[in-house]
Amino acid sequence: MEVKNRKFGILGMARSGISAAAKIKELGGIAFISEFKNENEISNSIQVKDQFQCEFGGHSDKLLQNNVLILSPGIPRNIPILKEAEKQNIEIISEIEFSFRIKHPHSKIIAITGSNGKSTTASLIHHILQTTGYHSILAGNIGTAFSSYPIEKEKIDFIVLELSSFQLELIDTFRADVAAILNITPDHLNRYKSFDDYAETKFNIFQNQNSQDLAILNLDDATSAKFIYKINSDPKYFSLNSKTDIYFEENVIVFDLQKYSIQNTSIHGPHNIANMMSAILAVSPFGIKKEIIQKSLETFSPLAHRMEFVKEVDGIKFYNDSKATNTDSVKYALQSFDTQIRIIMGGAGKGEDYSILIPYLKDRAKKVYLTGDTIDEMKSAFEGSVEIASVKEFEDVIKKAFSESEEGDIIVLSPACTSYDRFKNFEERGNTFKKIVSRLKK
Repeated sequence: MEVKNRKFGILGMARSGISAAAKIKELGGIAFISEFKNENEISNSIQVKDQFQCEFGGHSDKLLQNNVLILSPGIPRNIPILKEAEKQNIEIISEIEFSFRIKHPHSKIIAITGSNGKSTTASLIHHILQTTGYHSILAGNIGTAFSSYPIEKEKIDFIVLELSSFQLELIDTFRADVAAILNITPDHLNRYKSFDDYAETKFNIFQNQNSQDLAILNLDDATSAKFIYKINSDPKYFSLNSKTDIYFEENVIVFDLQKYSIQNTSIHGPHNIANMMSAILAVSPFGIKKEIIQKSLETFSPLAHRMEFVKEVDGIKFYNDSKATNTDSVKYALQSFDTQIRIIMGGAGKGEDYSILIPYLKDRAKKVYLTGDTIDEMKSAFEGSVEIASVKEFEDVIKKAFSESEEGDIIVLSPACTSYDRFKNFEERGNTFKKIVSRLKK
């Protein structure tokens, strides 16, 4: 993609927008950033104004003076300025698409999406590649923008991308050498017209693959089978329940007549076994020895806010699963323990049906503690099925769960909701949880 002397309008002053603007400037292009929020709501507005042309408080017609528009993933595609841009045939792309167009052809892309497990799987793949000795970068939805790296240069062997459905909405030429959908369960239903619309967007990850590329799917995921016609490459499957390309049997992962032990790994639960299988499949085209993969599985550390052990206080163990922002994640959390747990749930809802958790809560929850904006909705869904406590304040709900616990109990923050009712993101929610736990005393 030719960047020099071209004009790019960027909608959104978040991480990916700023990174794209910086890369455009570095390559000799002209970046104009448009932010819907007011200037006083943007913490780094002074630094941004010093480096780029920009506007605050709304998206004006100035955007229509650019050759290409780059849309940040959190911004809906149906806002008026984008409709006008489409009328004027101004190309609208994502930061992922922009980065792909400028990356060096030497670098191979491994792209991971799914409703749950994306961060762990992408991080594990990155860890395997680094353990092997490759120069690998980890980017996308996981925290660092794709365009923030020197991707236009030859030195990067692998680019491992965690991609959300939002980032996949404006894919045009983007092509991954290896692409995986881990699972598709209801999520972001407040953004999409239907569940099928959300699922189909996930399948954009395979859009430009050919027979030379690898597509990875979960054989246990019924939704994925519905859209298999959108894949042009031959897919390979992983499964917890059936023998397929890679599967789990008798406490080992079996792939290509070789067995991988999970005994000394630090990530637990059936969902993480699935994540390990998908990671092994993802690196399989690149000739990595079995011994290196086994070592990587055993040296990989769990990510923060994903079933993260926090502390034991007076014999009571606390786990931070703040990243569990949908019901499927909570199912995994409940299945990760051999005993019943006290679970803290609630936050900002995304239009999910919480009642689907009732069988899992009845089986695995000693008590459910509700907090946040979804208290009434969750209470209505669970009442009469499980023991419930509703506590408005976040710190108070943690203290209540602790006060009712006894030695040997486990308390897990696994909200099934986003954090936006009280926190700027799931990381802040998880870190707040950890700080509160660190102060607890009987």
